[in-house]
Amino acid sequence: MIDHLVLATPELAPTVAAIHGRWGVDLVEGGQHVGRGTRNQLTGLGRGSYLEVIGPDPQQQDPTGPRPFGVDSLTRARLVAWCARPKKPINDVLGPLTELGLSLGPVAAMERERPDGVHLHWRLTFPLLEPPHSGTVPFLIDWQDSPHPADDLPTDVTLERLRLRHPNPKLLRTALRVIGEDDRIEIIEGPAGLGAMLLTPNGRFVL
Repeated sequence: MIDHLVLATPELAPTVAAIHGRWGVDLVEGGQHVGRGTRNQLTGLGRGSYLEVIGPDPQQQDPTGPRPFGVDSLTRARLVAWCARPKKPINDVLGPLTELGLSLGPVAAMERERPDGVHLHWRLTFPLLEPPHSGTVPFLIDWQDSPHPADDLPTDVTLERLRLRHPNPKLLRTALRVIGEDDRIEIIEGPAGLGAMLLTPNGRFVL
């Protein structure tokens, strides 16, 4: 159910280098988000999940609007959001979530080409990055008939726990029952924020 975690950064190359040095893993070039001014690098987290490190793409012109995931306002790399593959079609999940007061729509179609030429296309909602949720409510994705990115990624890192802190944990738990549950998720009460506990070749680290 956890599709991927999003680590956003103001500078992609230094962040990727720091991850390589600290964790002892290599990240794989994901590709450009053409027109949005970003690109990403990825590594697997086990159980069909992966980590996306996303930052500005110096090979693209500045986009007409803000870059995704608040990249333009960041001063350091930060875990800002997570994505879920719902157990039902996205459109069947949005209605019950709206009834809970969580509006994740609209659903947008996106695409990118991997460096190996494989074309990926998917449908997704957009993350709720602002308070009161601050990235703790997952955005949703449907990879349609594209290969899943995690299928070909290194598996040197394991996601042990995704900790979601929310001022209304009951709301978040109810939402995840609608979307689909994952035993790696821990929900606690407090100011909204998220953290990930990872097992790497160089030990355990927290994002």
